[in-house]
Amino acid sequence: MNSLQRRILTDGDVLPGGILKVDSFLNHQVDVRLLRQMADDFYAAFQNTKIDKILTIEASGIAIACYVAERFDVPLVFAKKGRHKNVGNDVLTAEVFSFTKGTSYNVTVSRKYLQPGERVLVVDDFLANGQAVLGLKKILDEAGCELVGAAIAIEKAFQPGEKLLRDAGIDVKALAVIESMSDDGQIVFRDED
Repeated sequence: MNSLQRRILTDGDVLPGGILKVDSFLNHQVDVRLLRQMADDFYAAFQNTKIDKILTIEASGIAIACYVAERFDVPLVFAKKGRHKNVGNDVLTAEVFSFTKGTSYNVTVSRKYLQPGERVLVVDDFLANGQAVLGLKKILDEAGCELVGAAIAIEKAFQPGEKLLRDAGIDVKALAVIESMSDDGQIVFRDED
C-alpha cells in the first residue's frame, strides 16, 4: 500500500453519492510532503516520456501539478474556469462536466501557452467520469499538442472515466485506484501490479 492509499484510509471521508473527501491533505489543506512523494511517483511512471508541459484545471489539480512540473522541470499551465479578461481573446476552450459539483463549465487556456508539437502531461486530483481529461484533450488537440498521458492522484475505477480514457488511447497512471467505496466508509483499492 502506498502513502496516498494509507492517507486516504486514515484521513479520507466517504460521503453519500460516491464522493471521497480528501480536503484535509490533498485539495484544501495540502500535505506538501505527500505531494512531493506523489510527484516522484508520477516521475517514475513517465520518466521515459518526453514532456514539454504539464496541464491541469484550476483549482484542485494545481497543487499536485506544481510538484509534478517541478519534478519534470517543465512549465505548468492550468485551464481557468470561465472567461477571464486577463487571459485575452486568443483562447482555447472546452466544456467540462464536474462530477463533484454536478454542473458543466467552460475551461480556458491562452493559446500562447500551448504551442503546436508540444508533448503535454495532464495532471489532476481525481478521475471519475473522465470529462476533465477529455476537455483538456480537446484543448490540446485544437492547439496541435500531443497528450502523452494523464497522471491522476485518485481514480474511481467503479465510475466510467477509466474505461472512457483508455478507450480514447490515453495512458492513465493513477496512484490510488479505488475499486469500490461504500457509504459506511469502506474503501477497496485495486491491487498494485
